Amino acid sequence: EVQVVESGGGLVQPGGSLRLSCVGSGFTFSNYYMSWVRQAPGKGLEWVSRINTAGWKTYYSDSVKGRFTFSRDNAKNTLYLQMDSLKPEDTAVYYCARVIYYNNNYYFDYWGQGTQVTVSS
Repeated sequence: EVQVVESGGGLVQPGGSLRLSCVGSGFTFSNYYMSWVRQAPGKGLEWVSRINTAGWKTYYSDSVKGRFTFSRDNAKNTLYLQMDSLKPEDTAVYYCARVIYYNNNYYFDYWGQGTQVTVSS
């Protein structure tokens, strides 16, 4: 059974840092691109970042570029999202998702349950 499980969320003050983790199981982790997606209260889903299979290529939304760093350890089937200089607008539930590429587009076929990140003083 394919599973992705996030952890590491919590409450942090503006300007602070937090590191999220995501563990994948039930599939060959190193064969898949992976992404982080978030949903702020009362808003829709927002794509945050994507990483290639080997971890040397990353992509970020403009809203987090320069502040967030996406990495992976394929030996541990684990993703990491290092979030620095956090802002109140980063408050959201963060999901990791497995990526599939089909017909020149990226899709998410498996999601975790999400981890809450709250940025507030």
